[in-house]
Amino acid sequence: MTKLQSQSHAHGDHAHRSHDGEACRHAQDHRAHAAEALARAERICKERGLRLTPIRRQALEALQADHRPVGAYDLADRISPAGGRRLAPISIYRALDFLVEQGFVHRLSSKNAYIACLHGHGADDVVAFLICEACGGVDEDSSPAMKKAVAAITEIRQFSPSHQMVEIVGLCEHCRNAAS
Repeated sequence: MTKLQSQSHAHGDHAHRSHDGEACRHAQDHRAHAAEALARAERICKERGLRLTPIRRQALEALQADHRPVGAYDLADRISPAGGRRLAPISIYRALDFLVEQGFVHRLSSKNAYIACLHGHGADDVVAFLICEACGGVDEDSSPAMKKAVAAITEIRQFSPSHQMVEIVGLCEHCRNAAS
């Protein structure tokens, strides 16, 4: 068996009372890496000759501020001007499409929601998302061994993947321990 050498953002080593408050270290870690991820997105856009428009930036910042997946309509509520008209869903979806295409955001199919990528994965990286069904927190992990395993599966099946993500639903360490 191959030992996984992961590039993970661990959820299990946090001390918190709940995932709703500032005491959740996982959420704090997510927010702490947001500035670095935003700077990386700005640099990549500049290198690729792309624009990180105000709505794209607002959507990215809102997703970077939360360690749980966010749906498009919820995102629209979060970034629409206070007291003003809510942004049109098409505007939100266009911004999300751009952010996903550039690798700044991941779409979680099982949740029909989006989460910021703080780790700068390559386009061909295989990413596993560990989704806690109790608290809603999401961790992501990738490793050369996981990439190799998925490549072997797709090669055997003569399958050409366009996205390589694995969604694993269960209980994070905190929620599992709280249930015991």
